[in-house]
Amino acid sequence: MSTGQVPAVVIAAPASGSGKTTLATGLIGALRRAGHRVAPFKVGPDYIDPGYHGLAAGRPGRNLDPVLVGAERVVPLYRHGAEGCDLAVVEGVMGLFDGRIDANHAAPIAEGSTAQVAGILGAPVILVVDARGHSQSLAALLHGFATFDTAIRLGGVILNRVGSERHDQVLRAACDRVGLPVLGSLPRMAELEVPSRHLGLIPAVEHGHAATAAVEAMTDLVAAHVDLPTVARLARSTTTAPAWDPVTAIRESEDSNAAAGPSVDETTAVDVTSALAASHSNAQAPNGTAVGPAARGGAAATSTRGQGAATGAWLDPVIAMAGGPAFTFGYAEHRELLEAAGARVVVFDPMRDELPTGTAGLVLPGGFPEEHAAALAANDRLLAQVAEQAGMGLPVHAECAGLLYLCRSLDGHPMAGVVDATAEFGPRLTLGYRDAVALADSALWRTGERVRGHEFHRTRIVTTGTDTPAWGWHTAGERIREGALIHHVHASYLHTHPAGNPRATCRFVAAAADYARIRATA
Repeated sequence: MSTGQVPAVVIAAPASGSGKTTLATGLIGALRRAGHRVAPFKVGPDYIDPGYHGLAAGRPGRNLDPVLVGAERVVPLYRHGAEGCDLAVVEGVMGLFDGRIDANHAAPIAEGSTAQVAGILGAPVILVVDARGHSQSLAALLHGFATFDTAIRLGGVILNRVGSERHDQVLRAACDRVGLPVLGSLPRMAELEVPSRHLGLIPAVEHGHAATAAVEAMTDLVAAHVDLPTVARLARSTTTAPAWDPVTAIRESEDSNAAAGPSVDETTAVDVTSALAASHSNAQAPNGTAVGPAARGGAAATSTRGQGAATGAWLDPVIAMAGGPAFTFGYAEHRELLEAAGARVVVFDPMRDELPTGTAGLVLPGGFPEEHAAALAANDRLLAQVAEQAGMGLPVHAECAGLLYLCRSLDGHPMAGVVDATAEFGPRLTLGYRDAVALADSALWRTGERVRGHEFHRTRIVTTGTDTPAWGWHTAGERIREGALIHHVHASYLHTHPAGNPRATCRFVAAAADYARIRATA
């Protein structure tokens, strides 16, 4: 193992629901308790599991998603997230070989699968098997997973939800038959189940002390029933690429932005002075009406800012990032990139706070606003602030929960009314990767730019107005137009990974610096 490499084990399973999250979270906590500095990762776009990983590790859980960031960035992001650690635990997604379904471009290893990430990292896989209903036939199942792709190394098996000592003996014999060591055997422990809802587990931030207690229980269980020294010795990684660096990513994106020519921020900056004057006479309650003429179109002024990170007197524009129980979905690299681009990120809770002083840009990430709609609606002062400043040209980047917050209403509760739409909890889950195209210029994207994103929601937009759609894509032959653009507001259900699109972050901070400058000189 070369200097600087951090060895890893990948926790996979034959199928979803096998107990990967319980095992991975407990393993992270148990290895940390044993003295290791553990870097936690999750394969795919999932926001919820990394929250539990982070509690167990004492450091942020991070994602490795070849679909959203590109396979070439997986190793750099891994090495960045593993800095200062001596071991990494990577929790897989779904079944070991499950990934993006693309009938037009079938690959031997599905894109975005746990197997793909394990192969990229050169790390061994530990297969977690839900033992319920299994007996001697487990040997055939393990044989299939071990031989399906010989480039993927199965380092061992952990039996989960074992019913009895006799059951354990039979399953161990099946593993021996195919030459796979049993690294642990966990009994059935129903009390470890973490409450879930329509999008999976309840996020750790929302679950509070109960989440901490659950992580401690998972840690105790794994520490008692898994051979931790053997797991640690098994860990490997063949990664050689340098670590990802947010400053370098911003610098390179700044150069590419400059080479590509001017962006929307250099030609269509909102006249904040006119909007400020109009807002005093036209401002209304946040019930779905626009605040001032700039909310749906206003006078334009020429901006003097160029592309790239903020410079000059507006070096550190304040970016307000929504957090708290309603906005829990986000990637650690997002804040790192915003700060690398020159922003000062201030996290606030829309359920109880107002906009931070000096806000020049607003990030509304994903989460569960439908579970907290009444509390969000009760903070009418913040709703009015967001509506007013969005009308004056405040750059806003809203994804999923952020889109819902900007609508006129959510399940009948009044929201900010920036986006001319209403939303409600829906009858079915919308889930999947999207190959999207930007349909118009915005504070983040240029017309025609392509991005890979992910939808993950059970709410729906039920009435829409005349806002320009943000994205276009095709799903099952259907042409989709989604999201809304209003001046510097970009609102959409689509989740993107900032590490895969640093130019967008660079532009957003530049737009925020513009907004701060114009406000200061208005």
